[in-house]
Amino acid sequence: MKMKPHDAQTTAPPQSPPESGGRSLQPPMETPSLLRRMACWLYEGLLLFGVVFIAGYLFGTLSQTRNAMDNRHALQAFLFVIFGIYFTWFWSRGQTLAMKTWDIAIVDRSGLTISQPRALARYLASWSWVLPPLALSAWYDLSGGETVVIWIGWVLVWALLSRFHPQRQFWHDAVAGTRLVTRRRPTKR
Repeated sequence: MKMKPHDAQTTAPPQSPPESGGRSLQPPMETPSLLRRMACWLYEGLLLFGVVFIAGYLFGTLSQTRNAMDNRHALQAFLFVIFGIYFTWFWSRGQTLAMKTWDIAIVDRSGLTISQPRALARYLASWSWVLPPLALSAWYDLSGGETVVIWIGWVLVWALLSRFHPQRQFWHDAVAGTRLVTRRRPTKR
């Protein structure tokens, strides 16, 4: 089949502006299903166990902590920073390992890879998955089990709220100006 000159222009990937330095994805920017995004989210949580283990070991060694409860708040602050570095670095390159596995990429509204400041803004906004249940738990002095139930309920509500976004994105993506899109792996010939 012979292509017309104007057809070749419409099927080519969009070119990123030279001054932006971003890499563009091929169109169309299809939003992954909620099920795929949540599966990726759970897989990311499993991978973060390794990050927490290494960071916790490093923190315990450097601070000479003998009991895990001694420096609990300092360890939590350290992990917050480590997670921020982890996500900001990977998101500014387009994908984390879990996102690669599930063929999901993160881009800005125009389809370019996001900058580190935008990745940091998304990281801070993504804490909306965790902070409301923790605040409720602290306010009402709930037990650990009650906190887990409230947190699971909140995660389900937050995930389902993406159905109300025009492009079916999570609301922290809307706040940060990012989008999760399907990134197809190149086929080998």
